[in-house]
Amino acid sequence: MSKQSVGLVGVGLMGHGIALNLARKGWPLGYLDHPGNQPTDDLDALGATRHADRTSLARASEVIILCVTGTPQVEDVLLGEGGLLATLRKGTVVVDCSTAIPASTKRVAAAVGEAGGRFIDAPMTRTPKEAAEGRLNLLVGAEPELFAAMRPLLSAFAENIFHAGPEAGAGHTLKLLHNYVSLGTVTLIAEAASCAGKAGIAPDVLVEVLRKGGGYGAALDRLSPFLLAGDSSPMRFSIANAHKDLGYYVAMAETLGAERAVADGVLADLDALVEAGHGADHLPLLARHFAART
Repeated sequence: MSKQSVGLVGVGLMGHGIALNLARKGWPLGYLDHPGNQPTDDLDALGATRHADRTSLARASEVIILCVTGTPQVEDVLLGEGGLLATLRKGTVVVDCSTAIPASTKRVAAAVGEAGGRFIDAPMTRTPKEAAEGRLNLLVGAEPELFAAMRPLLSAFAENIFHAGPEAGAGHTLKLLHNYVSLGTVTLIAEAASCAGKAGIAPDVLVEVLRKGGGYGAALDRLSPFLLAGDSSPMRFSIANAHKDLGYYVAMAETLGAERAVADGVLADLDALVEAGHGADHLPLLARHFAART
């Protein structure tokens, strides 16, 4: 079976890894030229096509992958002025790898269907490192038949692919659940590290105790290099993005009538830091900002 032509919108920290793996593995690739892209010389050298606008990208693509910041950007790229749906080829599959509000995802999926396309939500977990290695986790909301058809393409840049359910929005729902637990745990450990510092507990002692006990997990692995050596690179995820994701989660939980007291507390912590101008900082810097509070 021939490989579909793929158009990518959002060649940022995560999207660049997706693009690189697709191009290296022989998928005909185009991408939207945008000031927010990472450098694309390596993609160009692999034969990727740079598109100046969405119209050109839509006309050239059988599959379109979105890897943008969140719901407003997804809606703009697809439905806004000059949006992709205006020139979408019949049968095009739109794959949304962004983190988005499930209620919006359902509306977007319906609009894609009305335009003659098909839609799956496939948000990612893991970091830019795994994206570059083709080892992302994908949480997919799609009809079983479409999920099976798209699996070879998704496998080009993902190590683990989970079928969240057959409905549009199932993947984004699972992503928000995941990010609440993941980002909430980082925030909790950062608060504990701040308290430990004020109490005179050395960072290396705290980290070692957590590693040997119930505090161990991926969140600690990503946060501990900063606690021990000031290195935030293992978690190049901004406080602003964490704030956005927790806001989406709280809104979803409220709509569902689910308990959210802990989530409200995490969101309040992140909200205060964004308001203080720290939104662009990597998430591990939470520990430093918490420690600076009096």
